[in-house]
Amino acid sequence: MRLNRRAFVSATALSALAALAPIRAIAQSTGPIKLGTLTPLTGAGGPYGPVMAAAAKAVADQVNAAGGVLGRTVEIISEDDQTNPEAGVRAARKLIDVDGVQAIMGTWASSVTTAVAPLCWESQIALATVSGADTITQLPHQGYLFRTQPNTALQGRKFGEFAIEQGAARVFFMTPQTPFVESQFGAIKAAVEAAGGHVDLLVYDDKKSSYRSEIDEMLAFNPDMLVLGGYTPDTTVLLKDVYRSGFGGKLLAFAYSVNQKLVDELPADVVEGIFTISPSPAEGATGYSELSQLINVTSPDTYTAQVYDQINLILLAIAVAGTASGTAIKDDLRQVSQNPEGVEVANAVDGLQALAAGQAVNYNGASGPCDFDAIGDILDCQFRYEQVKDGTLTWLKTA
Repeated sequence: MRLNRRAFVSATALSALAALAPIRAIAQSTGPIKLGTLTPLTGAGGPYGPVMAAAAKAVADQVNAAGGVLGRTVEIISEDDQTNPEAGVRAARKLIDVDGVQAIMGTWASSVTTAVAPLCWESQIALATVSGADTITQLPHQGYLFRTQPNTALQGRKFGEFAIEQGAARVFFMTPQTPFVESQFGAIKAAVEAAGGHVDLLVYDDKKSSYRSEIDEMLAFNPDMLVLGGYTPDTTVLLKDVYRSGFGGKLLAFAYSVNQKLVDELPADVVEGIFTISPSPAEGATGYSELSQLINVTSPDTYTAQVYDQINLILLAIAVAGTASGTAIKDDLRQVSQNPEGVEVANAVDGLQALAAGQAVNYNGASGPCDFDAIGDILDCQFRYEQVKDGTLTWLKTA
């Protein structure tokens, strides 16, 4: 697979920086097992990072109260990536070279994960991320990286499948230029064409004040569903022009663009009926309920659910390996995440007890099944589907 230029340059430059750091691959054998969280405590991701780090700490406390792992306590060291790649690299170096962690969890922004990843694989440290850019798992990480966030290809497949479910046979995808356009459109196209439908794509300039010509091109395709791939500012302009055009088909968009703020700001007729899709934690699953109780949060967000799963999986992998190292986590992660012969568990404490009893385990967590492919991408998870009804985003299903 080919990296886009920006991701390649970033990865290469930061790999060079990482090469300056000491290479260490020493398994921890005494003292506490040290794991790091590298979440955005400030910056654009600041609303998410603190509770993500708190969830990891809560799991460590829970495991320590039950006797620890391999007879050792678990210590969580939390650093702030500031939602900034350079700050993320500095913090990762501190976690690896000073603190001696064997895994880093929770990198949020794709740019931060891309920057930090070379430092981890060259130091043989496991990296668990909630970033979604497809290019991340295409980096040469040698198995040291896994992510619990669905990539954009999986998200695109869900869009295509939902379009078919809504009876759409001709689907038009309008999106600004992003690193994800090719994978998103490819996945939509595959899902729709597999059902006998037809798709087309238009990539637009997201800085324009009007999209009349783009709308005309869309109408010429005669779609029965228009999928919007942009962000809130350009989607706002686009929706007004779509409404003025008299388009009579259905509309589908990412929930991060067609959010309640956009719905509140546009006339009711413009937004009524729009469908939205977003990755969802595994609401209703045992792991999600246990996380909610553990951190005393009624509805933990998807990123917090994913970090909860990341630390549980890492601790179980260490227990199976019998040693605390990034390589052990890499080698044994799938033994605990997707072992069809294992007893199903939703937290590390239950899993450790099962392992001590000689049983294999199969972890299903707060964010979903946590099964990974060969390059570390999650195979499936739940998505949340909503529709604008009477001016309010209304839940349709989580599946």
